[in-house]
Amino acid sequence: MQGVQDKVVILTGASEGIGRALAQALHGAGARLMLAARSSERLAQLAAELGEGVQWCGCDVADPAQCQALVERTQGAFGRIDILINNAGITMWSRFDQVDDLALYDTLMRVNYLGAVYLTHAALPALKASAGQVVAVASVAGLTGVPSRSGYAASKHAMVGFFDSLRIELKPDGVDVTVICPDFVVSQIHKRAIGPDGEPLGQSPMREAKIMTAERCAALCLKAIAGRRRLLITSLRGRLGRWLRLVAPGLVDRIADRAIRQRH
Repeated sequence: MQGVQDKVVILTGASEGIGRALAQALHGAGARLMLAARSSERLAQLAAELGEGVQWCGCDVADPAQCQALVERTQGAFGRIDILINNAGITMWSRFDQVDDLALYDTLMRVNYLGAVYLTHAALPALKASAGQVVAVASVAGLTGVPSRSGYAASKHAMVGFFDSLRIELKPDGVDVTVICPDFVVSQIHKRAIGPDGEPLGQSPMREAKIMTAERCAALCLKAIAGRRRLLITSLRGRLGRWLRLVAPGLVDRIADRAIRQRH
């Protein structure tokens, strides 16, 4: 696909869910990939499945040193960086008044927000040199409040605010910033969502038959990345909600509450 063919892409959170599906889509479109995630085993399996033009690197984005090492390994393997896709993330499911361990809010911010900040900062010189692109995979929860997901929504709001600001700063350098806001997507991330005790839920709370597949989400993301678009919101309710907040914020609150109660 024009726009990503032969581009060198760092993709975090690549071992499963949206990340895995996006890795497959990017490779099919002719991109050269450095896949990153915490699970080296799953990364190695995916890289072997995809084949030529794919490298992988175990990386916890919450650690700035590991982010720097990922950038250096990519430059060593491919000689440049054209696109950075900040997709790594974790989520939560708990009312705030039921949370036992507030440390989970720190964890959510370090992975979802600061991890993207750390890696983007490390990659920025290379991206400026290539007049490249930064992609932030945020969420519709980064555009409005979502009950039972306060820490997740806060981290994604921070992510959207940061990358919207960075877009303005980087315009003179020819570096584009694309923010992607998926709605609910079938992913293993829901099974590992943090509960009120700070431990993973162990099973998805979603009605997965009624939500978007990771493959469909990846196809939409690929099109937005190739077109160097400013913003992608993957659902109609997400797009409508963005404008309804201006004229009927109470209605948006009710829509968000119903979406969580119905789990789709």
